Amino acid sequence: MKIINTLILTALLGFSGFSQDLTFKVTGIKDTTVHLVKYVGSKLYYADTAQLVNSKVTFDGSKQDPGIMALLLPGQRYFEFIHNNEKVHIETKSPNYVDHMVVKSSKENKIFLDYIRFMKRSRETAEGFQSKLSNIEDKNSKEAKELKNKVNEVGDKVKAYQNKVVKDNPNTLAAAIIKMSTDLEIPESPKDENGDPINENFSYEYYRDHYFDHIDLTDDRLVNTPLLQNKIEYYYSKKMLLQHPDTLIKYIHPIVDELDESSMMYRFFVTNITSHFEKSKIMGMDKVSNYMINRYYCATNDQGEYKGHWMEKEKLDELCKDTKKRLRLVQGEIPPNLILPDSTNQKWYNLYETEADYTILYFWDPGCGHCKTVTPKLETLYSEKFKARNVEIFAVGKATGDDFEDWKKFIKDKGLSFINVGITRDIYNQAKENPRSLIPSKTTLESINYQDTYDIYSTPRVWILDKDKKIIAKSLSIGQIERLIDDLQDRSDDKKLFELDENATDIK
Repeated sequence: MKIINTLILTALLGFSGFSQDLTFKVTGIKDTTVHLVKYVGSKLYYADTAQLVNSKVTFDGSKQDPGIMALLLPGQRYFEFIHNNEKVHIETKSPNYVDHMVVKSSKENKIFLDYIRFMKRSRETAEGFQSKLSNIEDKNSKEAKELKNKVNEVGDKVKAYQNKVVKDNPNTLAAAIIKMSTDLEIPESPKDENGDPINENFSYEYYRDHYFDHIDLTDDRLVNTPLLQNKIEYYYSKKMLLQHPDTLIKYIHPIVDELDESSMMYRFFVTNITSHFEKSKIMGMDKVSNYMINRYYCATNDQGEYKGHWMEKEKLDELCKDTKKRLRLVQGEIPPNLILPDSTNQKWYNLYETEADYTILYFWDPGCGHCKTVTPKLETLYSEKFKARNVEIFAVGKATGDDFEDWKKFIKDKGLSFINVGITRDIYNQAKENPRSLIPSKTTLESINYQDTYDIYSTPRVWILDKDKKIIAKSLSIGQIERLIDDLQDRSDDKKLFELDENATDIK
Protein backbone atom coordinates (compact mmCIF):
# COMPACT_ATOMS: atom_id res chain seq x y z
CA MET A 1 0.00 0.00 0.00
CA LYS A 2 1.40 3.38 -1.02
CA ILE A 3 2.32 5.87 1.68
CA ILE A 4 0.07 8.89 1.05
CA ASN A 5 1.28 12.34 1.99
CA THR A 6 -1.32 13.72 4.36
CA LEU A 7 0.20 17.14 4.98
CA ILE A 8 -2.04 19.80 3.43
CA LEU A 9 0.38 22.67 3.98
CA THR A 10 -1.13 24.82 1.27
CA ALA A 11 -4.42 24.88 3.16
CA LEU A 12 -2.68 26.51 6.10
CA LEU A 13 -1.32 29.21 3.87
CA GLY A 14 -4.78 30.16 2.71
CA PHE A 15 -5.84 31.89 5.93
CA SER A 16 -5.37 35.61 5.37
CA GLY A 17 -4.99 36.38 9.06
CA PHE A 18 -2.28 33.76 9.60
CA SER A 19 0.96 35.63 10.33
CA GLN A 20 4.20 33.97 9.34
CA ASP A 21 6.61 36.80 10.09
CA LEU A 22 10.05 35.64 11.15
CA THR A 23 11.29 38.32 13.54
CA PHE A 24 14.68 38.36 15.26
CA LYS A 25 16.32 40.72 17.72
CA VAL A 26 20.09 40.23 17.96
CA THR A 27 21.84 42.64 20.28
CA GLY A 28 25.55 43.24 20.21
CA ILE A 29 25.70 43.61 16.42
CA LYS A 30 25.82 46.85 14.43
CA ASP A 31 23.30 47.54 11.68
CA THR A 32 24.19 45.24 8.79
CA THR A 33 22.93 42.96 6.05
CA VAL A 34 21.83 39.52 7.27
CA HIS A 35 20.58 36.47 5.44
CA LEU A 36 17.87 33.92 5.96
CA VAL A 37 19.26 30.53 4.91
CA LYS A 38 17.51 27.21 4.43
CA TYR A 39 18.50 23.58 4.43
CA VAL A 40 18.21 21.57 1.25
CA GLY A 41 19.42 18.20 2.41
CA SER A 42 22.48 18.81 4.58
CA LYS A 43 23.57 22.02 2.84
CA LEU A 44 22.55 25.60 3.55
CA TYR A 45 21.39 27.92 0.76
CA TYR A 46 20.41 31.59 0.74
CA ALA A 47 16.65 32.07 1.05
CA ASP A 48 16.23 35.80 1.68
CA THR A 49 18.15 38.95 2.58
CA ALA A 50 17.23 41.89 4.81
CA GLN A 51 18.74 44.68 6.91
CA LEU A 52 19.30 44.34 10.63
CA VAL A 53 18.40 47.78 11.99
CA ASN A 54 18.55 48.65 15.68
CA SER A 55 19.20 44.95 16.38
CA LYS A 56 15.93 43.86 14.66
CA VAL A 57 15.08 42.17 11.36
CA THR A 58 11.91 40.60 9.95
CA PHE A 59 11.41 38.19 7.04
CA ASP A 60 8.23 37.02 5.33
CA GLY A 61 7.92 33.37 6.35
CA SER A 62 5.12 32.69 3.86
CA LYS A 63 7.76 32.62 1.10
CA GLN A 64 9.60 29.71 2.73
CA ASP A 65 8.90 26.01 2.99
CA PRO A 66 8.69 24.43 6.46
CA GLY A 67 11.94 23.03 7.80
CA ILE A 68 15.04 23.96 9.75
CA MET A 69 16.31 27.41 8.79
CA ALA A 70 19.01 29.70 10.11
CA LEU A 71 19.79 33.38 10.49
CA LEU A 72 23.21 34.02 8.94
CA LEU A 73 25.08 36.87 10.61
CA PRO A 74 28.43 38.58 9.90
CA GLY A 75 31.49 36.35 10.15
CA GLN A 76 29.60 33.35 8.73
CA ARG A 77 28.04 32.77 12.14
CA TYR A 78 24.45 31.59 12.37
CA PHE A 79 21.85 30.05 14.62
CA GLU A 80 19.14 27.62 13.60
CA PHE A 81 15.42 27.69 14.22
CA ILE A 82 12.32 25.84 13.04
CA HIS A 83 9.95 27.36 10.51
CA ASN A 84 6.57 25.66 10.32
CA ASN A 85 4.07 28.22 9.03
CA GLU A 86 3.76 30.09 12.33
CA LYS A 87 4.83 33.44 13.67
CA VAL A 88 8.39 33.32 14.99
CA HIS A 89 9.89 35.91 17.33
CA ILE A 90 13.31 35.08 18.76
CA GLU A 91 15.67 37.32 20.73
CA THR A 92 19.34 36.69 21.49
CA LYS A 93 22.68 38.45 21.68
CA SER A 94 26.17 38.05 20.33
CA PRO A 95 28.35 36.07 20.51
CA ASN A 96 26.70 33.04 22.18
CA TYR A 97 23.40 33.03 20.33
CA VAL A 98 21.95 29.77 21.66
CA ASP A 99 22.94 30.41 25.29
CA HIS A 100 21.19 33.78 25.26
CA MET A 101 18.26 32.79 23.11
CA VAL A 102 14.70 33.57 24.22
CA VAL A 103 11.72 32.43 22.16
CA LYS A 104 9.05 35.11 22.44
CA SER A 105 6.68 33.52 19.98
CA SER A 106 6.67 30.04 18.34
CA LYS A 107 5.59 26.77 19.92
CA GLU A 108 7.90 24.87 17.61
CA ASN A 109 10.98 26.77 18.69
CA LYS A 110 10.16 26.65 22.39
CA ILE A 111 10.07 22.85 22.10
CA PHE A 112 13.22 22.83 19.98
CA LEU A 113 15.23 25.18 22.23
CA ASP A 114 14.25 23.32 25.41
CA TYR A 115 15.33 20.06 23.74
CA ILE A 116 18.69 21.47 22.62
CA ARG A 117 19.44 22.77 26.10
CA PHE A 118 18.37 19.53 27.77
CA MET A 119 20.57 17.50 25.41
CA LYS A 120 23.52 19.82 26.07
CA ARG A 121 23.17 19.42 29.86
CA SER A 122 22.78 15.66 29.52
CA ARG A 123 25.86 15.36 27.30
CA GLU A 124 27.97 17.41 29.71
CA THR A 125 26.80 15.29 32.64
CA ALA A 126 27.55 12.02 30.83
CA GLU A 127 30.96 13.28 29.68
CA GLY A 128 31.80 14.15 33.31
CA PHE A 129 31.07 10.59 34.42
CA GLN A 130 32.97 9.17 31.42
CA SER A 131 35.98 11.33 32.23
CA LYS A 132 36.10 10.03 35.81
CA LEU A 133 35.63 6.46 34.55
CA SER A 134 38.55 6.76 32.15
CA ASN A 135 40.87 7.53 35.09
CA ILE A 136 39.96 4.30 36.91
CA GLU A 137 42.23 1.37 36.05
CA ASP A 138 39.98 -1.36 37.45
CA LYS A 139 36.84 -1.14 35.33
CA ASN A 140 35.22 -3.82 37.52
CA SER A 141 35.62 -1.87 40.74
CA LYS A 142 32.62 -0.65 42.70
CA GLU A 143 33.37 2.97 41.77
CA ALA A 144 33.63 2.12 38.07
CA LYS A 145 30.36 0.24 38.10
CA GLU A 146 28.62 3.14 39.83
CA LEU A 147 29.89 5.56 37.17
CA LYS A 148 28.72 3.22 34.40
CA ASN A 149 25.29 3.10 36.02
CA LYS A 150 25.18 6.89 36.18
CA VAL A 151 26.03 7.13 32.48
CA ASN A 152 23.24 4.66 31.73
CA GLU A 153 20.84 6.66 33.89
CA VAL A 154 21.59 9.77 31.83
CA GLY A 155 20.83 7.79 28.68
CA ASP A 156 17.55 6.56 30.15
CA LYS A 157 16.53 10.11 31.06
CA VAL A 158 17.29 11.28 27.52
CA LYS A 159 15.11 8.52 26.04
CA ALA A 160 12.28 9.32 28.43
CA TYR A 161 12.51 13.05 27.62
CA GLN A 162 12.51 12.40 23.88
CA ASN A 163 9.53 10.07 24.09
CA LYS A 164 7.56 12.55 26.19
CA VAL A 165 8.23 15.44 23.79
CA VAL A 166 7.14 13.35 20.82
CA LYS A 167 4.01 12.13 22.61
CA ASP A 168 2.99 15.53 23.98
CA ASN A 169 3.49 17.45 20.72
CA PRO A 170 1.91 15.49 17.89
CA ASN A 171 2.05 16.99 14.37
CA THR A 172 4.77 19.47 15.27
CA LEU A 173 7.91 19.56 13.17
CA ALA A 174 10.00 19.77 16.32
CA ALA A 175 8.62 16.44 17.54
CA ALA A 176 9.17 14.84 14.11
CA ILE A 177 12.80 15.99 14.13
CA ILE A 178 13.37 14.76 17.67
CA LYS A 179 11.78 11.40 16.88
CA MET A 180 14.04 11.06 13.85
CA SER A 181 17.02 11.59 16.18
CA THR A 182 16.04 8.91 18.69
CA ASP A 183 17.78 5.56 18.84
CA LEU A 184 15.92 2.48 17.68
CA GLU A 185 15.05 0.06 20.46
CA ILE A 186 16.25 -3.41 19.45
CA PRO A 187 14.45 -6.33 21.14
CA GLU A 188 16.31 -9.29 22.53
CA SER A 189 17.12 -12.00 20.02
CA PRO A 190 14.74 -15.02 20.01
CA LYS A 191 16.27 -18.07 21.68
CA ASP A 192 15.97 -21.81 21.24
CA GLU A 193 15.00 -24.31 23.95
CA ASN A 194 18.55 -24.17 25.33
CA GLY A 195 18.46 -20.41 25.70
CA ASP A 196 20.86 -19.80 22.80
CA PRO A 197 20.15 -17.12 20.17
CA ILE A 198 18.44 -18.56 17.11
CA ASN A 199 19.98 -15.95 14.84
CA GLU A 200 23.40 -14.47 15.63
CA ASN A 201 22.69 -11.57 13.25
CA PHE A 202 19.29 -10.74 14.75
CA SER A 203 20.28 -7.31 16.15
CA TYR A 204 21.85 -6.16 12.88
CA GLU A 205 18.99 -7.46 10.75
CA TYR A 206 16.37 -5.86 13.00
CA TYR A 207 18.19 -2.53 12.94
CA ARG A 208 18.56 -2.71 9.16
CA ASP A 209 14.92 -3.62 8.55
CA HIS A 210 13.52 -1.04 10.99
CA TYR A 211 16.04 1.74 10.35
CA PHE A 212 13.44 4.19 9.01
CA ASP A 213 10.76 3.43 11.64
CA HIS A 214 11.32 6.74 13.45
CA ILE A 215 11.08 8.80 10.28
CA ASP A 216 7.66 9.83 9.01
CA LEU A 217 8.10 9.26 5.28
CA THR A 218 4.86 11.13 4.57
CA ASP A 219 6.20 14.34 6.13
CA ASP A 220 7.69 16.54 3.39
CA ARG A 221 8.86 19.04 6.01
CA LEU A 222 11.72 16.68 6.94
CA VAL A 223 13.24 17.15 3.49
CA ASN A 224 14.34 20.62 4.58
CA THR A 225 16.38 19.38 7.52
CA PRO A 226 19.98 18.14 7.53
CA LEU A 227 19.08 14.97 9.40
CA LEU A 228 17.24 13.16 6.63
CA GLN A 229 20.07 13.21 4.11
CA ASN A 230 22.51 12.06 6.77
CA LYS A 231 20.18 9.18 7.60
CA ILE A 232 19.89 8.13 3.96
CA GLU A 233 23.64 8.33 3.32
CA TYR A 234 24.40 6.26 6.43
CA TYR A 235 21.87 3.56 5.53
CA TYR A 236 23.28 2.99 2.06
CA SER A 237 26.93 3.21 3.15
CA LYS A 238 29.31 0.37 4.01
CA LYS A 239 28.49 0.93 7.68
CA MET A 240 25.08 -0.60 7.07
CA LEU A 241 24.99 -2.53 3.80
CA LEU A 242 27.37 -4.59 1.70
CA GLN A 243 28.56 -2.31 -1.08
CA HIS A 244 27.46 -4.59 -3.90
CA PRO A 245 25.01 -3.19 -6.47
CA ASP A 246 22.52 -6.05 -6.20
CA THR A 247 22.46 -5.83 -2.40
CA LEU A 248 21.96 -2.06 -2.46
CA ILE A 249 19.17 -2.30 -5.04
CA LYS A 250 17.47 -4.93 -2.88
CA TYR A 251 17.26 -2.48 0.02
CA ILE A 252 16.28 0.52 -2.07
CA HIS A 253 13.07 -1.19 -3.23
CA PRO A 254 11.19 -1.47 0.06
CA ILE A 255 11.72 2.19 0.92
CA VAL A 256 11.36 4.13 -2.32
CA ASP A 257 8.60 1.96 -3.82
CA GLU A 258 6.30 2.91 -0.95
CA LEU A 259 6.73 6.67 -1.21
CA ASP A 260 4.09 8.91 -2.73
CA GLU A 261 5.49 9.72 -6.17
CA SER A 262 4.07 13.27 -6.11
CA SER A 263 5.74 14.12 -2.79
CA MET A 264 8.94 15.99 -2.07
CA MET A 265 10.01 13.00 0.01
CA TYR A 266 9.98 10.79 -3.12
CA ARG A 267 11.99 13.33 -5.08
CA PHE A 268 14.45 13.75 -2.22
CA PHE A 269 15.10 10.03 -1.78
CA VAL A 270 15.39 9.40 -5.51
CA THR A 271 17.71 12.31 -6.31
CA ASN A 272 19.94 11.77 -3.29
CA ILE A 273 20.39 8.04 -3.75
CA THR A 274 20.96 8.44 -7.49
CA SER A 275 23.50 11.23 -7.00
CA HIS A 276 25.30 9.33 -4.24
CA PHE A 277 25.96 6.30 -6.43
CA GLU A 278 26.73 8.35 -9.54
CA LYS A 279 29.62 9.87 -7.58
CA SER A 280 30.76 6.59 -6.03
CA LYS A 281 34.33 5.46 -6.71
CA ILE A 282 33.40 1.83 -6.07
CA MET A 283 33.35 -0.32 -9.20
CA GLY A 284 29.87 -1.36 -10.27
CA MET A 285 27.94 1.39 -8.53
CA ASP A 286 26.86 2.76 -11.92
CA LYS A 287 24.43 -0.17 -11.92
CA VAL A 288 22.67 1.33 -8.90
CA SER A 289 22.47 4.87 -10.30
CA ASN A 290 21.25 3.70 -13.71
CA TYR A 291 18.75 1.41 -12.02
CA MET A 292 17.47 4.36 -9.98
CA ILE A 293 17.03 6.49 -13.10
CA ASN A 294 15.29 3.72 -15.01
CA ARG A 295 12.88 2.79 -12.22
CA TYR A 296 12.20 6.11 -10.52
CA TYR A 297 12.71 8.72 -13.23
CA CYS A 298 11.87 6.95 -16.48
CA ALA A 299 9.02 4.66 -15.43
CA THR A 300 5.59 6.17 -16.09
CA ASN A 301 2.56 6.58 -13.85
CA ASP A 302 -1.07 5.74 -14.64
CA GLN A 303 -1.35 8.93 -16.68
CA GLY A 304 1.62 7.96 -18.84
CA GLU A 305 3.84 10.66 -17.33
CA TYR A 306 7.42 10.16 -16.21
CA LYS A 307 7.84 9.59 -12.46
CA GLY A 308 10.73 12.05 -12.51
CA HIS A 309 8.20 14.86 -12.92
CA TRP A 310 10.54 17.58 -11.63
CA MET A 311 12.68 17.37 -14.78
CA GLU A 312 11.85 18.81 -18.19
CA LYS A 313 10.41 16.18 -20.52
CA GLU A 314 12.98 16.79 -23.25
CA LYS A 315 15.84 16.23 -20.83
CA LEU A 316 14.14 13.16 -19.40
CA ASP A 317 13.64 11.73 -22.89
CA GLU A 318 17.37 11.99 -23.52
CA LEU A 319 18.30 10.73 -20.05
CA CYS A 320 16.03 7.70 -20.31
CA LYS A 321 17.33 6.82 -23.76
CA ASP A 322 20.92 6.90 -22.50
CA THR A 323 20.04 4.98 -19.35
CA LYS A 324 18.41 2.17 -21.29
CA LYS A 325 21.66 1.82 -23.23
CA ARG A 326 23.88 1.98 -20.15
CA LEU A 327 21.88 -0.65 -18.27
CA ARG A 328 23.18 -3.18 -20.80
CA LEU A 329 26.75 -2.28 -19.83
CA VAL A 330 26.66 -2.75 -16.07
CA GLN A 331 28.02 -5.51 -13.86
CA GLY A 332 26.12 -8.78 -14.21
CA GLU A 333 24.76 -8.04 -17.71
CA ILE A 334 25.78 -9.49 -21.06
CA PRO A 335 26.74 -6.50 -23.24
CA PRO A 336 25.66 -6.16 -26.88
CA ASN A 337 27.44 -8.39 -29.37
CA LEU A 338 30.07 -6.98 -31.69
CA ILE A 339 30.89 -8.38 -35.13
CA LEU A 340 33.71 -6.39 -36.69
CA PRO A 341 36.53 -6.90 -39.22
CA ASP A 342 40.28 -6.79 -38.77
CA SER A 343 42.47 -4.40 -40.74
CA THR A 344 42.30 -6.57 -43.88
CA ASN A 345 38.48 -6.41 -44.02
CA GLN A 346 38.63 -10.13 -44.80
CA LYS A 347 38.33 -11.68 -41.35
CA TRP A 348 35.39 -10.85 -39.10
CA TYR A 349 35.43 -11.50 -35.37
CA ASN A 350 32.31 -12.17 -33.29
CA LEU A 351 32.56 -11.20 -29.61
CA TYR A 352 29.99 -13.78 -28.48
CA GLU A 353 31.80 -16.55 -30.40
CA THR A 354 35.20 -15.70 -28.97
CA GLU A 355 36.03 -18.72 -26.85
CA ALA A 356 37.86 -17.78 -23.67
CA ASP A 357 37.58 -18.25 -19.94
CA TYR A 358 37.74 -14.45 -19.64
CA THR A 359 37.57 -11.73 -22.28
CA ILE A 360 38.97 -8.22 -21.94
CA LEU A 361 36.79 -6.00 -24.12
CA TYR A 362 38.90 -2.94 -24.88
CA PHE A 363 38.10 0.23 -26.84
CA TRP A 364 40.92 2.51 -27.91
CA ASP A 365 41.99 5.29 -30.25
CA PRO A 366 45.46 5.41 -31.90
CA GLY A 367 45.50 9.18 -31.40
CA CYS A 368 44.70 9.01 -27.67
CA GLY A 369 47.67 9.70 -25.40
CA HIS A 370 46.54 7.42 -22.60
CA CYS A 371 45.75 4.67 -25.13
CA LYS A 372 49.32 4.84 -26.44
CA THR A 373 50.55 4.06 -22.93
CA VAL A 374 47.97 1.43 -21.95
CA THR A 375 47.67 -0.61 -25.17
CA PRO A 376 51.29 -1.89 -25.26
CA LYS A 377 50.95 -2.89 -21.59
CA LEU A 378 47.90 -4.95 -22.48
CA GLU A 379 50.01 -6.67 -25.14
CA THR A 380 52.62 -7.48 -22.48
CA LEU A 381 49.96 -8.99 -20.23
CA TYR A 382 48.49 -10.93 -23.14
CA SER A 383 51.69 -12.37 -24.57
CA GLU A 384 53.45 -13.08 -21.28
CA LYS A 385 50.49 -14.19 -19.18
CA PHE A 386 46.96 -14.23 -20.46
CA LYS A 387 47.15 -15.95 -23.86
CA ALA A 388 48.46 -19.18 -22.38
CA ARG A 389 45.71 -19.09 -19.76
CA ASN A 390 42.84 -18.77 -22.26
CA VAL A 391 42.24 -15.09 -21.58
CA GLU A 392 41.45 -13.16 -24.77
CA ILE A 393 41.62 -9.45 -25.51
CA PHE A 394 38.98 -8.21 -27.95
CA ALA A 395 40.23 -4.75 -28.89
CA VAL A 396 38.08 -2.33 -30.87
CA GLY A 397 40.15 0.50 -32.32
CA LYS A 398 39.06 3.77 -33.85
CA ALA A 399 39.87 3.08 -37.52
CA THR A 400 37.52 5.28 -39.50
CA GLY A 401 38.80 7.88 -41.98
CA ASP A 402 42.24 9.32 -41.27
CA ASP A 403 42.60 7.12 -38.17
CA PHE A 404 42.75 3.96 -40.30
CA GLU A 405 46.42 4.18 -41.26
CA ASP A 406 47.43 5.26 -37.74
CA TRP A 407 45.52 2.29 -36.32
CA LYS A 408 47.20 -0.21 -38.63
CA LYS A 409 50.64 1.31 -38.01
CA PHE A 410 50.23 1.20 -34.24
CA ILE A 411 49.17 -2.47 -34.34
CA LYS A 412 52.20 -3.34 -36.45
CA ASP A 413 54.75 -1.18 -34.60
CA LYS A 414 53.71 -2.43 -31.17
CA GLY A 415 53.28 -6.04 -32.29
CA LEU A 416 49.73 -6.33 -30.98
CA SER A 417 48.90 -10.04 -31.18
CA PHE A 418 45.44 -10.06 -29.62
CA ILE A 419 42.21 -9.56 -31.59
CA ASN A 420 42.15 -6.12 -33.20
CA VAL A 421 39.00 -5.03 -34.99
CA GLY A 422 37.33 -1.79 -35.98
CA ILE A 423 35.12 0.00 -38.46
CA THR A 424 37.71 0.35 -41.20
CA ARG A 425 37.60 3.02 -43.86
CA ASP A 426 36.25 0.64 -46.51
CA ILE A 427 33.62 -0.87 -44.23
CA TYR A 428 32.51 2.58 -43.11
CA ASN A 429 32.05 3.76 -46.71
CA GLN A 430 30.25 0.54 -47.65
CA ALA A 431 27.90 0.81 -44.69
CA LYS A 432 27.20 4.44 -45.53
CA GLU A 433 26.42 3.74 -49.19
CA ASN A 434 24.71 0.36 -48.96
CA PRO A 435 24.09 -0.88 -45.39
CA ARG A 436 22.10 -3.88 -46.64
CA SER A 437 25.30 -5.28 -48.15
CA LEU A 438 26.62 -5.76 -44.60
CA ILE A 439 23.56 -6.01 -42.37
CA PRO A 440 22.60 -8.68 -41.43
CA SER A 441 24.75 -10.92 -43.64
CA LYS A 442 28.08 -9.93 -42.05
CA THR A 443 27.38 -7.76 -39.03
CA THR A 444 24.74 -5.86 -37.06
CA LEU A 445 23.66 -2.23 -36.82
CA GLU A 446 24.79 -2.19 -33.16
CA SER A 447 28.26 -3.27 -34.26
CA ILE A 448 28.50 -0.63 -36.98
CA ASN A 449 27.38 1.97 -34.41
CA TYR A 450 29.52 0.52 -31.63
CA GLN A 451 30.47 3.95 -30.25
CA ASP A 452 26.82 4.72 -29.54
CA THR A 453 26.02 1.14 -28.52
CA TYR A 454 28.79 1.10 -25.91
CA ASP A 455 28.58 4.79 -25.00
CA ILE A 456 32.19 5.38 -26.02
CA TYR A 457 32.47 9.10 -25.30
CA SER A 458 36.17 8.80 -24.45
CA THR A 459 38.97 6.27 -24.67
CA PRO A 460 40.33 3.96 -23.46
CA ARG A 461 37.41 1.95 -22.07
CA VAL A 462 37.47 -1.60 -20.73
CA TRP A 463 35.07 -4.34 -19.59
CA ILE A 464 36.04 -7.74 -18.18
CA LEU A 465 33.73 -10.59 -19.28
CA ASP A 466 33.45 -14.17 -18.01
CA LYS A 467 33.20 -17.24 -20.24
CA ASP A 468 29.49 -16.54 -20.81
CA LYS A 469 30.33 -12.94 -21.76
CA LYS A 470 28.75 -11.56 -18.63
CA ILE A 471 30.32 -8.36 -17.27
CA ILE A 472 32.22 -8.97 -14.05
CA ALA A 473 34.26 -5.76 -13.89
CA LYS A 474 34.93 -2.47 -15.67
CA SER A 475 36.97 0.74 -15.41
CA LEU A 476 40.22 -0.76 -14.12
CA SER A 477 43.88 0.19 -14.34
CA ILE A 478 46.42 -2.20 -15.90
CA GLY A 479 47.60 -3.33 -12.47
CA GLN A 480 44.03 -3.98 -11.37
CA ILE A 481 43.26 -5.99 -14.52
CA GLU A 482 46.30 -8.18 -13.93
CA ARG A 483 45.41 -8.86 -10.30
CA LEU A 484 41.74 -9.46 -11.03
CA ILE A 485 42.47 -12.08 -13.68
CA ASP A 486 45.12 -13.71 -11.46
CA ASP A 487 42.63 -13.86 -8.57
CA LEU A 488 39.84 -15.24 -10.76
CA GLN A 489 42.13 -18.01 -12.00
CA ASP A 490 43.46 -18.83 -8.50
CA ARG A 491 46.90 -17.50 -9.36
CA SER A 492 47.13 -14.64 -6.89
CA ASP A 493 50.71 -15.55 -6.01
CA ASP A 494 51.99 -15.26 -9.58
CA LYS A 495 54.65 -12.66 -10.25
CA LYS A 496 53.14 -9.33 -11.21
CA LEU A 497 54.26 -7.54 -14.36
CA PHE A 498 52.78 -4.18 -13.34
CA GLU A 499 52.65 -2.34 -10.04
CA LEU A 500 49.30 -1.59 -8.43
CA ASP A 501 49.51 2.18 -8.49
CA GLU A 502 46.64 3.72 -6.52
CA ASN A 503 47.14 6.94 -8.47
CA ALA A 504 47.05 5.23 -11.86
CA THR A 505 44.34 6.38 -14.24
CA ASP A 506 41.66 3.75 -14.79
CA ILE A 507 40.76 2.55 -18.24
CA LYS A 508 37.27 3.96 -17.95
